[in-house]
Amino acid sequence: MRLILDTIDENLIVKFKGELDHHTTEEARNKIDMWYFEKRKKNIIFDLRELNFMDSSGIGLIMGRYKTCKENGGEVFIVSSNSNVERILRMSGIYKIIRVYPTVDSILENSLEG
Repeated sequence: MRLILDTIDENLIVKFKGELDHHTTEEARNKIDMWYFEKRKKNIIFDLRELNFMDSSGIGLIMGRYKTCKENGGEVFIVSSNSNVERILRMSGIYKIIRVYPTVDSILENSLEG
């Protein structure tokens, strides 16, 4: 798994490439949390477009960051994923609480309007 972190305004952008599973989640969680708190960001945007595989530990990672963001007055967003990952996200029910967008730019545009 490759993890790319960036910031735009109040948003931490988390881009995954490859596989997010029980072998890689702990390292990803630690890096995301460190950036989130050190950079003092409000929201997290998970860009899953280049993620090939995710298991339940990946769902746990997203849900844990969702809780952290909510506790700090922020939100979590997901950028659309490939069909395999999207199926796992739908089955988990995560789409009922986290909004999904086709691109990072569409999230940023929406937050500027709202």
